[in-house]
Amino acid sequence: MADGVELGEARILAPGKWRWLRAVAWMAVLVVLAIATFNVAADATLRIAAWMHGSTFTTRAAAPDGARLAAIIVGSVAMLFTYAIAVRLGERRAPSELRLAPFLAEVGAGFAIGGLLIAAIIGLLVVGGWATVEPSTIGRIMPALKEMVQSAAIEETLFRIILLRLLWRAFGVWPALATSAILFGAMHLSNPGGTPFGAACLIAGEGVSIGLYMLSGRLWLSIGMHAGWNFTQGWIFGSVVSGYALFAGGPLVTRPVAGLADVLSGGAFGPESTLASLLISLTASAATLWIAWSKGRFTRSAEIAAAGAPS
Repeated sequence: MADGVELGEARILAPGKWRWLRAVAWMAVLVVLAIATFNVAADATLRIAAWMHGSTFTTRAAAPDGARLAAIIVGSVAMLFTYAIAVRLGERRAPSELRLAPFLAEVGAGFAIGGLLIAAIIGLLVVGGWATVEPSTIGRIMPALKEMVQSAAIEETLFRIILLRLLWRAFGVWPALATSAILFGAMHLSNPGGTPFGAACLIAGEGVSIGLYMLSGRLWLSIGMHAGWNFTQGWIFGSVVSGYALFAGGPLVTRPVAGLADVLSGGAFGPESTLASLLISLTASAATLWIAWSKGRFTRSAEIAAAGAPS
């Protein structure tokens, strides 16, 4: 493991007056760069694919599944490449959070963690009589892979190495942890079936991704965890994911039991918005953050962050 999160110490983030404000402004710049790069690269990939196949599709929704997956992968790689260049220029450092050597091992480990957590949640729902799981004929998998890569790459990049890191740089670890988790939950309020309780359940689970990032200092465990959670929930178990049935096509179908309160069955939002999810997510988050705390990931980095706190 690395020595935790590298917050940035030079150029834009150099110690001195108004470092907290510089960090917040830099955060906004990186968010815009990341989203813009992803969209431009993904759309360009679709146009190239359309030209190669003599097709007229120009939007992601109209493109074949394979082209859409390719566009998302290219967009994600371009987004991370742009972030790496921006960090080198703006912070005068190599982005250790994107070190490639442990990529496969850490994505795989994170995928297993995410998959096991959501499997435990759905298992508890079934044991409690709040949801049913039935076998289904395996259909498509490409849309599920596309959604998995897109949600994991974009959301973890934005919420982990941009928002969390630079809020941490600006205000310290606890405000950064709380703010990034709350923003993640609030982002899902507009989803189909979204409720404050569902947002609270997602906030409760953010400690896992945050803790994994703190422990490794890299993005890969968090991306893998997010991908494993969504893919296992949506494709393998055939459940609604945060209100959307975009992963359908796997070997199972999970349905809420009719007539029960949504906090028990998940309702239209899915298993993430249940008491079972809240219990398991809180437990897993507390355990992951405690491990990070015990290894000094809070204290060491908090001392660095404190030097740049607003005065």
